[in-house]
Amino acid sequence: MARATQAIINLHALRENYQLAQSSAANSRAYAVVKANAYGHGVLQVANALSALADGFAVACVEEAVELRQGGIFLPIMVLEGAMDEQECQIALDLDLELVVHQQQQIQWLKDKTGTLKVWIKVDSGMHRLGFSGQQVPAVASDLRAMECVSQIQLMSHFACADEPDNDFNDYQMQQMQILAPMNLPWSMSNSAAILSRPDAHRDLVRPGIMMFGASPLLGREAADLQLAHVMTLQSNVIALHQVMNGESVGYGQAFVAKQDTIIAVVAIGYGDGYPRAAQPGTPVVIAGQRCPLVGRVSMDMITVDVTHAQVKLGDAATLWGMGLSVDEVAKSCNTLSYELFCQLTQRVKFQYLGR
Repeated sequence: MARATQAIINLHALRENYQLAQSSAANSRAYAVVKANAYGHGVLQVANALSALADGFAVACVEEAVELRQGGIFLPIMVLEGAMDEQECQIALDLDLELVVHQQQQIQWLKDKTGTLKVWIKVDSGMHRLGFSGQQVPAVASDLRAMECVSQIQLMSHFACADEPDNDFNDYQMQQMQILAPMNLPWSMSNSAAILSRPDAHRDLVRPGIMMFGASPLLGREAADLQLAHVMTLQSNVIALHQVMNGESVGYGQAFVAKQDTIIAVVAIGYGDGYPRAAQPGTPVVIAGQRCPLVGRVSMDMITVDVTHAQVKLGDAATLWGMGLSVDEVAKSCNTLSYELFCQLTQRVKFQYLGR
């Protein structure tokens, strides 16, 4: 029998979550963010599932946009990091992409190009990662207006602390964008967290990302409380059961020593599949519908789970996150974010898509 490790992707739930983003920002367009292989969910499957609903898509780089175009996706595509060289500028023109520009060299590459292109000026409103300062933006816009290939100019920025709605830095960043209001240009500011918590930031275009995949974008809030449906369920099965006597150890480094006679289930998943090695003892695993704690170290191909107080048999399904187990809870136990858990799954995990 084949190894049972699989990620089950519920495309119906994906569409529901995207529609929640749309309804939360009803007066804005919504570009579904599908960078990094749609946060590890499969970019073409996700884009095709959303193509009848989405106003457009956003990706990190031109290479990701090319994959969408070659896969038959012809909705608008925003490239968040913009072009990496002059050749990519020409590709963007040829494929009718929307380029973000965040530094002067990218503007130079557009000179004397033919075709038409929508451009987003990235404003550094305080995150200090990419973008032009507010003082630079009018001159940048003037340079772009002088180019025959630029058909539309829009502004965009990104919140540094939107996952903390009460953080005053969110207000500061909004103020920096408001300074540019006299330019009377469309703009985009809201990621998933701001879609749900900052109606004043919705404006012309919102960019739902992690919320589409059923994880909470807000610190201290559960996805279910935000009416978000889980999309990915990561599963494997129990491949061994054995008893460990009081005082005996389990796994590498003797990281777990039994304080009483204990029944251990071995589940066929490990960091070779993308399950985090940083998972702490006690990280929940649901086996045959019962929550059980991880014990010992995560190895490349296996984890060990204490099932002493559960009814478990060989071959039972084990859920690592998803149906019945919040990915946000698992991420917290691993001292990371749901984003990383989704994105780090490896090619060894089989993907199954439901609700096409």
